[in-house]
Amino acid sequence: MTAFKKLTLTEPELVQALQSKDPAVLKTLYSMYSSAIYGVISRIITHTELAEDVLQETFVKIWQSAAHYDNTKGRLFTWMMNIARNLSIDKLRSKDFKNSLKNQDIENNVSFVEEQNKVTFNPDILGVKQLVDNLKPDLQAVLDLVYYKGFTHVEAAEKLDLPLGTVKTRIRLAIIELRRNFN
Repeated sequence: MTAFKKLTLTEPELVQALQSKDPAVLKTLYSMYSSAIYGVISRIITHTELAEDVLQETFVKIWQSAAHYDNTKGRLFTWMMNIARNLSIDKLRSKDFKNSLKNQDIENNVSFVEEQNKVTFNPDILGVKQLVDNLKPDLQAVLDLVYYKGFTHVEAAEKLDLPLGTVKTRIRLAIIELRRNFN
């Protein structure tokens, strides 16, 4: 079989071509069923790139497992959908997937949380800014650079022309003082 047309092949012909490993049948199967199979996968896996990867894995598995298809147990389409569903569920349960959820960039998570909850950082709401204003000027300067302006400890040390250890000590002292005043 060299070229397949969507409407000319019956299910038994598709199965026979698939089981005989005719490469052209994979294109036909993909054009006939990929959108329906992707629909099932995308309901289980909401991440687009991952769902597309599982779609590809599904067709590879269909190709490799064609000899195991038994038409007495169900239709070809149902068998392929079960493969897609099982691969999708396996992907969600995999350690790689669970770890990828834990290892997202902090910037992405912060912006996602802000978008979902409409969270904005406002230190005045809790009175933190007022507590910081009551600190000694040297502690205020360090906190301002590190916490409000996003400087690293090293950058703050360079900006204030202080040793790194002094910056870290002042941050620690400022946090201790803020805790004491906040409670």
